[in-house]
Amino acid sequence: MDVKRAFTHAVAIGGISIGGENPVAIQSMTNTRTEDAAATAEQIKRLEKAGCDIVRASVYSMDCARAIRNIKDSISIPLVADVHFDHRLAIAAAENGADKLRINPGNISRPEYIARLTDCAKMHGIPIRIGVNMGSLNAEAQKRYGRTPRALVESAMENIKLLEDNGFYDIVVSVKASSVRAMTESYEMLSGLCDYPLHLGVTEAGDIEAGTVKSAIGIGALLLKGIGDTVRVSLTGDPVQEVYAAKNILRSLGLCSGGVEIISCPTCGRTRVNLADIVSRVKEGTRNIKTGLRVAIMGCAVNGPGEAADADIGIACGEGKGVLFEHGKTVCSVAEEKLADTLIARIAQLDGGDCDGSV
Repeated sequence: MDVKRAFTHAVAIGGISIGGENPVAIQSMTNTRTEDAAATAEQIKRLEKAGCDIVRASVYSMDCARAIRNIKDSISIPLVADVHFDHRLAIAAAENGADKLRINPGNISRPEYIARLTDCAKMHGIPIRIGVNMGSLNAEAQKRYGRTPRALVESAMENIKLLEDNGFYDIVVSVKASSVRAMTESYEMLSGLCDYPLHLGVTEAGDIEAGTVKSAIGIGALLLKGIGDTVRVSLTGDPVQEVYAAKNILRSLGLCSGGVEIISCPTCGRTRVNLADIVSRVKEGTRNIKTGLRVAIMGCAVNGPGEAADADIGIACGEGKGVLFEHGKTVCSVAEEKLADTLIARIAQLDGGDCDGSV
């Protein structure tokens, strides 16, 4: 059953729009030193290849703001400048080509600074994301409600008003927390109070194992309710892993149409092959597949091809050999040592030959 999306206004970020009827976009953030334009652009290219739609970079100095221009010249996806405290850095980033600004208006000290910033964003035609988290609550909201979802939402609404009072409405909002429960409650509350696009994420989620679980629960729960227009999975380490995790979350909810979805059995005593190794090889060998395919990798004849009949293609392993099947029908028998490569090669054929795997 299709999920009815909560209504939000569409906002354009470079060549991509979020909100409205647009697909949920995947975001990530660089962890290079932004002033090193070459290193930052190289990481962004890796993120783009992995499937990232929008990328953010921290701007903590004028050197970073000036680097935006060179980075933009080397990449294809929209670039967001992440700025705190200093409106001059946000203005400089916009003047150097940033496609969007991420700020917390509450930590920009004077109303005239916010006015200058919104005037600059209007002139360059770029949106602003108001990013609030538990570490950046407005003082009055925290005093009144404590460190709670209500305080997060009140802070966001007050910050929205600061921009609206300056005639600025090209806004995206986030209310992130490291607590999954607090995060989901905050976004549900906020969704009922405004119709700006919502950027979802569990902040400071942790390493790839714990962070992916927390993000899948929090982001997934909201998307199932139709809440959310763009997502970032925050993980400690290589940001490319954030993109893979986000794609998996969206794909599992039917919100991502391209790429390979692998289903594999948990194995049991009947399994006679190293199924985890086969899954890993197929996963790596099909990272760049664009065609949407459901791929089944089963450890024995009990789970496949019958139980995996809904898959587009797959393998069922035996002892010394296995079978390749498509839509539940056996295509051929394959020697055990060739199972992974044969599957990768066939997936490449279905995708038109563009595949990292080799036979």
